[in-house]
Amino acid sequence: MAITPKTALQRARACLEIEQEALAATASSLDRRFVAAARAIESATGEGGKLICSGVGKSAHIAQKLVGTFNSTGVVTCFLDATQALHGDLGLCAPGDIAILFSNSGQTEEVLRLLTMLKRFEVTVIACTAHPESDLASEADHQLLYEVPREACPLELAPTASTTAALALGDALAMVLLKARGFTREDFAKYHPAGNLGRVLLLRVGDIMRQGDRLAVAPDTVSTQDAILRLTKAKSGSIALVNARSGKLTGILTDGDFRRAALTGEGFLQKPVKQFMTRKPKTVSEDALGVDALRIFEAHKIDDLIVVNKAGKPVGLVDGQDLPKLKIV
Repeated sequence: MAITPKTALQRARACLEIEQEALAATASSLDRRFVAAARAIESATGEGGKLICSGVGKSAHIAQKLVGTFNSTGVVTCFLDATQALHGDLGLCAPGDIAILFSNSGQTEEVLRLLTMLKRFEVTVIACTAHPESDLASEADHQLLYEVPREACPLELAPTASTTAALALGDALAMVLLKARGFTREDFAKYHPAGNLGRVLLLRVGDIMRQGDRLAVAPDTVSTQDAILRLTKAKSGSIALVNARSGKLTGILTDGDFRRAALTGEGFLQKPVKQFMTRKPKTVSEDALGVDALRIFEAHKIDDLIVVNKAGKPVGLVDGQDLPKLKIV
């Protein structure tokens, strides 16, 4: 049958709606069994055990994806091929480990055989299945259960909604553990040092801030005209203003502040800049992550962010116009 725009979109939307249905049903069905499974993993890995994921066919692909997710969030995890495990790969298992076995039916022969062997190795087993009455769910120590009212495949054969639900449930488990362990952006960055993601996560404010001749700084006692001249010389959109004695930041004068000052009438250029500066501006530490600076920009709708040291003195400026060039937005 030829693919037409109308039928293609209808079928695609129907597929997505069925998979959404499975996700909604799974979310609604979560109960104490999910909590028990999460606590079991937290306990086992916290005591030095590792997490093992296994499955056959499409379930194996899900298991492998979740191995990457757990490892990237600091949970030592490995994939165990259910078939190869019975031919020597069980050597990676040790007492105190914990395993998640994936099988939609809960009756996959290779997985059931693996379950028996894992128990001999004193490995705690979690069954991830859509069938709580299955042999896998019944014999496992814990259950991760998802609900699939129907598959998106019109033949009811190809795993679709079931694989989506299993994968999403695994992701949910990983995120629960991430929060419970207090995993931070800095921790995440350690496990993603390469590529654009790693560059963005590891970038510090000190790496991207303007400094030296590009940082305009003046005592808050100078005239507005003097402040504007210094701002212009630095080719900046703002100037950091400091206490003349301590050198600590007291305010900022931006282009917007200058325009508002001009509305006060003739002679404003000769008045002290402190009359027009924005007091207590938003600041950031030079040791902060670049993404943290980005969040300050987004939360407060500002164009420039003063970087201060531990003494409260300005040492740099993050210009909002620089962020797209650095690809952290």
